[in-house]
Amino acid sequence: MVRLLGVLVMVLVLYGILMGSFENAQSLGNHQVLARRLGFYGVLTLGVGVLIVSGGIDLSIGSLLGLCAVCFGLLIQKWPPVMAAGIVILGAALVGLIHGVLITQLNLQPFLVTLCGLFMYRGLARYASDTTLGLPDQPSVESLRWLLVNGNFLGVSHQLLLLLLIAAVLALLLHGSVYGRYLYAIGYNEKAALYAGIATTRYKIMGYVICSMLAGLGGVLFLLEYRMAQPSSAGSLLELYAITGAVLGGCSLRGGEGTIPGMLLGAAILPLLAQICNFSPYIGSDLEYTVIGGALLLGTVGNEMLARRSAARK
Repeated sequence: MVRLLGVLVMVLVLYGILMGSFENAQSLGNHQVLARRLGFYGVLTLGVGVLIVSGGIDLSIGSLLGLCAVCFGLLIQKWPPVMAAGIVILGAALVGLIHGVLITQLNLQPFLVTLCGLFMYRGLARYASDTTLGLPDQPSVESLRWLLVNGNFLGVSHQLLLLLLIAAVLALLLHGSVYGRYLYAIGYNEKAALYAGIATTRYKIMGYVICSMLAGLGGVLFLLEYRMAQPSSAGSLLELYAITGAVLGGCSLRGGEGTIPGMLLGAAILPLLAQICNFSPYIGSDLEYTVIGGALLLGTVGNEMLARRSAARK
């Protein structure tokens, strides 16, 4: 609870700095941009956050997102948009299944498996298309874009509402079901969970499937949002945003810790930091990654200090 309150205070402070320092940031249009960015980053953060809770990590989600965006752009030229999106998301889930099987059945390190995936999926995206893919100008495509990205309900972005819907489902999984308790147990102490009779292999694989599936959804959202995807760069470094949001939201990289509300708050920090960098004449967009990397370092240090204090009390 203390950690969650700390993240909430950080979000409020950053929001206050953004609104109090830059008049252009106060507009309704900019708030809608913030909501869409939170919706996008939040989807990725929730996926990697659930995986981190179970003791895993995935460095390939940015490249996988780029591959899924490219595949969606290719499929949407011949298939109905909803069917194309479904195929892409299912394909991403299959990638997560492969990750999980390699890690659990061959005892490979998650870092190594997903690092290899980072290179492979980027290469596959470039192989699939050597040109920038654009979004077709079709009524069915625009309808899906309105539904998932560009629409608003009572002034609230559909992309943010989609994030909240996914968050509610994952909150039921993590905080309201026995399966969530299994994921926490595996992340906290996998051997103890195995001795307790938990099917650790099954639930670790589930974590990778969830993470990759949401990365696939992110690829769909990416193309719908930006209307184009460059095979060589689409999704580049988005794994940084996702892992940063999860860690800032209270997920321990050791596993076994993290909450869905914390992940949402952690994801909210990312667009706030990005806008402060972009609006500020002293920082600029060139230092955006530096600021985000520094925030990740501070979040990691904070988590380590809290973990040591908690261990000392015990």
